[in-house]
Amino acid sequence: MKNKVLLSIMGLLLVGLGIMMSITNGKRAQIQQVRKEVSQVNKQQKQVTTQIDNLQTTYNANDDQAKNDLLRFAKAYYTFSSQSDYDKRFSKVSSILALAKDQQNNLFDSELDTTGGSRIDNLGLTSQYQTATGYTSDLDNKTIEVLATVIIQTSGTGQKAINQTVLLHGWFDTQTQKLTSIKINQVQ
Repeated sequence: MKNKVLLSIMGLLLVGLGIMMSITNGKRAQIQQVRKEVSQVNKQQKQVTTQIDNLQTTYNANDDQAKNDLLRFAKAYYTFSSQSDYDKRFSKVSSILALAKDQQNNLFDSELDTTGGSRIDNLGLTSQYQTATGYTSDLDNKTIEVLATVIIQTSGTGQKAINQTVLLHGWFDTQTQKLTSIKINQVQ
């Protein structure tokens, strides 16, 4: 009888041990599954972080390009000392512009008077770019709005040189990497 009780207890202990091992193995399988899922989440997080970093780098590079192009335009547009210099302004910046024909014609007019004479040479007009500050704002994935406050020094024959402030407002296409529109406003 003692042997039967002892064998029954031993049998119960073995069954209990078997159940415990079965539960432990199930928990191990769950732990492995959780580890796999955590690993996948970590990989996805790294991919998303890399994509965000690439996107920020692209946007920052485009913002810098938009600002630099508008400042380059300002420098070329507002620096001249003769009709010849004035006429060369477009060729200095044509590679960064994709303006509509009428806007291009308005911005880069000849400044000749009604007789065909040069007002710039006749009046001794000069303009010198001094400094500028640029700002950007992303409008959408394709267009960046860019502003620049430009200070120029102008003078004419017998006139004292004066500083003027001009506000340039441009739109930069991130796909073509060109300024597609520019508006100029005098600041009083």
